[in-house]
Amino acid sequence: MTAARSAGLLLFRRTGEGVEVLLGHMGGPFFARRDAGAWTVPKGEYDPAEPAWDAARREFREELGLPPPDGEAVPLGEVRQSGGKVVTAWAVEADLDPASVVPGTFTMEWPPRSGRTREFPELDRVAWFPLGRARELIVSAQTAFLDRLAEHSP
Repeated sequence: MTAARSAGLLLFRRTGEGVEVLLGHMGGPFFARRDAGAWTVPKGEYDPAEPAWDAARREFREELGLPPPDGEAVPLGEVRQSGGKVVTAWAVEADLDPASVVPGTFTMEWPPRSGRTREFPELDRVAWFPLGRARELIVSAQTAFLDRLAEHSP
């Protein structure tokens, strides 16, 4: 069986204090009370027949409810997360107001074995973070994307 694949866009902007990245806090009950390890590059799964770049742009729109920004895409490569999922990401320099985000939703049975389904936002918060703070919050495997971005944009 092949590992699930996800693709996403990591937005970054330059400020007087340095580079900041836009991360999303994973929605749903499992991450509601967590901060460290609960933030992610806006991304989503895709079928192997779909080009990863197209999937990253589609997932950006689905996750944030906004069109993906234009601009030079900096390939950040792939990482394998602890659950086995392979994530491919690109960095794009752009600014975005987190208040403009209209997240997509997903449905799951909650509470477990209750027979009831509830709808949750894919991302319940979106925020800009300096690279150092982002490293403390992002899913651990995705710190490699931050390191690769820092190498590209000193």
